Amino acid sequence: MFWRWRNFVRQFHRYGAILVALPFLLVICTGILLLLKKEVAWIQPPSAKGTAKVPTISWEAILEAVRSRPEARMESWDDIQRLDIQPKRGIIKVQGKSSWEVQVDFQTGKVLVAQYRRSDLIESLHDGSWFHDWAKLGLFLPCGLIVLGLWMTGIYLFFLPLCVKWARKAGKRVS
Repeated sequence: MFWRWRNFVRQFHRYGAILVALPFLLVICTGILLLLKKEVAWIQPPSAKGTAKVPTISWEAILEAVRSRPEARMESWDDIQRLDIQPKRGIIKVQGKSSWEVQVDFQTGKVLVAQYRRSDLIESLHDGSWFHDWAKLGLFLPCGLIVLGLWMTGIYLFFLPLCVKWARKAGKRVS
């Protein structure tokens, strides 16, 4: 019985690792990039500092500021995906569907930063949603569960020789 369990654990560990190798490599690499997103401007633009802590700019002025940067391709509110208002920094981050981010001083309406934002793309690769809707739960979730199994079998395989050694020293038979 013990031998069959040990054999199953080894086989699971061997073939499970092969099965999840590519998806897990993608998760590891994108996870590392996401950890660095605040430190590397190529991944996500750094947050600028505005001039005030209370917003006084109008919605139209925000849209005009964003329109002033043609590379961002945000001509109307339909082109905007998200607004992130940060009172402590005095800015409004406007994220477009084009993956561009424009940071506007919410006191003066001046554009402080306009850069391409890659962190959302990296995050969608990380969780599998970039590939297809079903990939997140149908591929990446099972891979995550297999990786959890690999961790558990790895711990078991690590401690197994130690347990056998301790049992032999104590004069007990491992079954």
